[in-house]
Amino acid sequence: MLDNLSEAGRYLGQAMRLMVGVPEYSTYVTHMETTHPDQPVMSYEEFFRERQDARYGSGNGKVGGCC
Repeated sequence: MLDNLSEAGRYLGQAMRLMVGVPEYSTYVTHMETTHPDQPVMSYEEFFRERQDARYGSGNGKVGGCC
């Protein structure tokens, strides 16, 4: 039961970070290493900037992204 509680705590923490917009760099790195080992991994600064652009727009005058 303690393992399930610990795992639930990790998921809750991740959900809270996502709700307030804190990017999860370690999750990204793990995903890239296991799923896309042939592709380069962004630095933390590149990752953070990309996440900010995805959330708030890329400075192109549009709010919210593509349209």
